[in-house]
Amino acid sequence: MEPTGDAAVEHRQTFDEELLLWLGNEPAAVRAADAERIHDIAAEFGRGFDALARVERAVTVFGSARTPPEHPSYAMAREVGACLGRAGYAVMTGGGGGIMEAANRGARDVGALSIGCNIELPREQKLNPYVDVGLRFRHFFARKVMFVRYACAFVICPGGFGTLDELFEALTLIQTSTIRHFPVILVGEGEWDGLLDWLRARALAERRIDAADLDVLQVAARPSQVPEIVNAAHARQQAYASAQRRRVSLLARR
Repeated sequence: MEPTGDAAVEHRQTFDEELLLWLGNEPAAVRAADAERIHDIAAEFGRGFDALARVERAVTVFGSARTPPEHPSYAMAREVGACLGRAGYAVMTGGGGGIMEAANRGARDVGALSIGCNIELPREQKLNPYVDVGLRFRHFFARKVMFVRYACAFVICPGGFGTLDELFEALTLIQTSTIRHFPVILVGEGEWDGLLDWLRARALAERRIDAADLDVLQVAARPSQVPEIVNAAHARQQAYASAQRRRVSLLARR
């Protein structure tokens, strides 16, 4: 139920919430402020790029912030983080609790780099204690760029709306060839059967997607299978990227 009356205005407004407020009869000065936000947004991207620029191989792990430590999915995500860490990958998450904490914790268990990209929310979400590099973002879209820019694969653990949003955003980037050879790994035996059945029976059957779009999704019943999938894709990514023209910093040319 949504809060009403005084309760509706007591919470601290986030940057994204203010940005996306419905525009009604606001004065021109309010609308003109949108252009001024560019500086804040650029600074947030700059901080993220600067902090993560030296991360060489990372895998982003998504999952529910609400999963308690005693839940089997927490143990599974922790082992996913450990398996990726042993294979030489940094582990990047949203930096919160639940599955995110578990994956960061697994990376920490084996001495791998653990990264958390936290987000400002109306209900405070704190960085979990298992991150080595912790960033806090005010804008969802800036944070999402970091998840893709510095990763070579997505691992999707059981989660809610946020996890599904990140899953389908990744699939959209792959479908449009914005990112290539980027595996999306669904972890958890039986967890994804209903979703995959629906995609085949409706979206694929009615030609809203192609069969190749579904091939991107790979299911790992066990955490130990995750690094094998990532390693195979990473080799293809490197081969493709080495053949592409890349922007080089002017400072690096000097």
